[in-house]
Amino acid sequence: MINFQYLRADTQKKAIDALAKDASAQFIAGGTNLVDLMKKGVTSPQRIVDITHLPLKQIEKVPGYTRIGSLALNSEVAEHELIKNNHPLLSLALQAGASPQLRNMATVGGNIMQRTRCTYFYDTEMPCNKRIPGSGCGALQGYNRMHAIFGASDKCIAVHPSDMCVALVALDAKVLVSGPKGNRRIEFEDFHRLPGNDAAKDNVLQQGELITGIEIPDHPFTKNIHYLKIRDRASYAFALISVAATLDIQNNVIQDVRLAMGGVAHKPWRLPAAEEFLKGKKVSEEIFREAAKIAMNGSKAYEHNAFKLKMAPAAIIESLKIAAKLD
Repeated sequence: MINFQYLRADTQKKAIDALAKDASAQFIAGGTNLVDLMKKGVTSPQRIVDITHLPLKQIEKVPGYTRIGSLALNSEVAEHELIKNNHPLLSLALQAGASPQLRNMATVGGNIMQRTRCTYFYDTEMPCNKRIPGSGCGALQGYNRMHAIFGASDKCIAVHPSDMCVALVALDAKVLVSGPKGNRRIEFEDFHRLPGNDAAKDNVLQQGELITGIEIPDHPFTKNIHYLKIRDRASYAFALISVAATLDIQNNVIQDVRLAMGGVAHKPWRLPAAEEFLKGKKVSEEIFREAAKIAMNGSKAYEHNAFKLKMAPAAIIESLKIAAKLD
């Protein structure tokens, strides 16, 4: 790693000011992703701003929402009674991510901000538009087994690695942000970007902005839920395909539904067309199969990940069946 300046911010304003004045600076909390990137030379910030002493660790109920501070640990959120009772899908997704040791270090804000695990992004000898804009995408003609089947471009086919974010996009969460221009709330579905022509930018944060927390609206999705993660090994592996499914079922009729996928796109991938199709339908495997077909509209595989075109709809069907408690 290169030498860098370390600054510990004891107020939110000091943290924001430090990044607003230095485009190369980065925040650090748990450091479970950033330190790896620095060790491998993927990123080389001249200044690291430690935000671990900011009062952003709350997990609380407020009118209409559950609010979680950006410095709350993944393990604390997953095991908190408020989350398990009101947003069990989030708890399941967090428990599926990484190892217990990493969950004890990783923060909610860091999880949202983590970068792709594409091997071409991590290998500084390979072309990567996300790392060096204009250098090309090594994965396009390379070994792309883990890569996107939705929303990719000729600039980047990497996928977002987070399990937590798949649940949050399904739960209509909002990202709370503070910066030099004030505070704002960003719909979770709009926070992460597709690569388009600018693969280097992962999200819509502006210079100097700090994630202060997330808000999850109250909803009826507490009973019929499932988070399915298909991976190469059971421990500490990123998803080939993941599905967050949650249903509001009354008298065997689907009143409302949320569906999202991971391991398939540059951002957590919501499935609104499949959701709309399922609303008002009676629970059945046949209906779930139709929804899975609809969900796959627009998908595209590459040389080594064509298996995802079969695995993804099968995962959607399985997740919905388990969530609906359909034998």
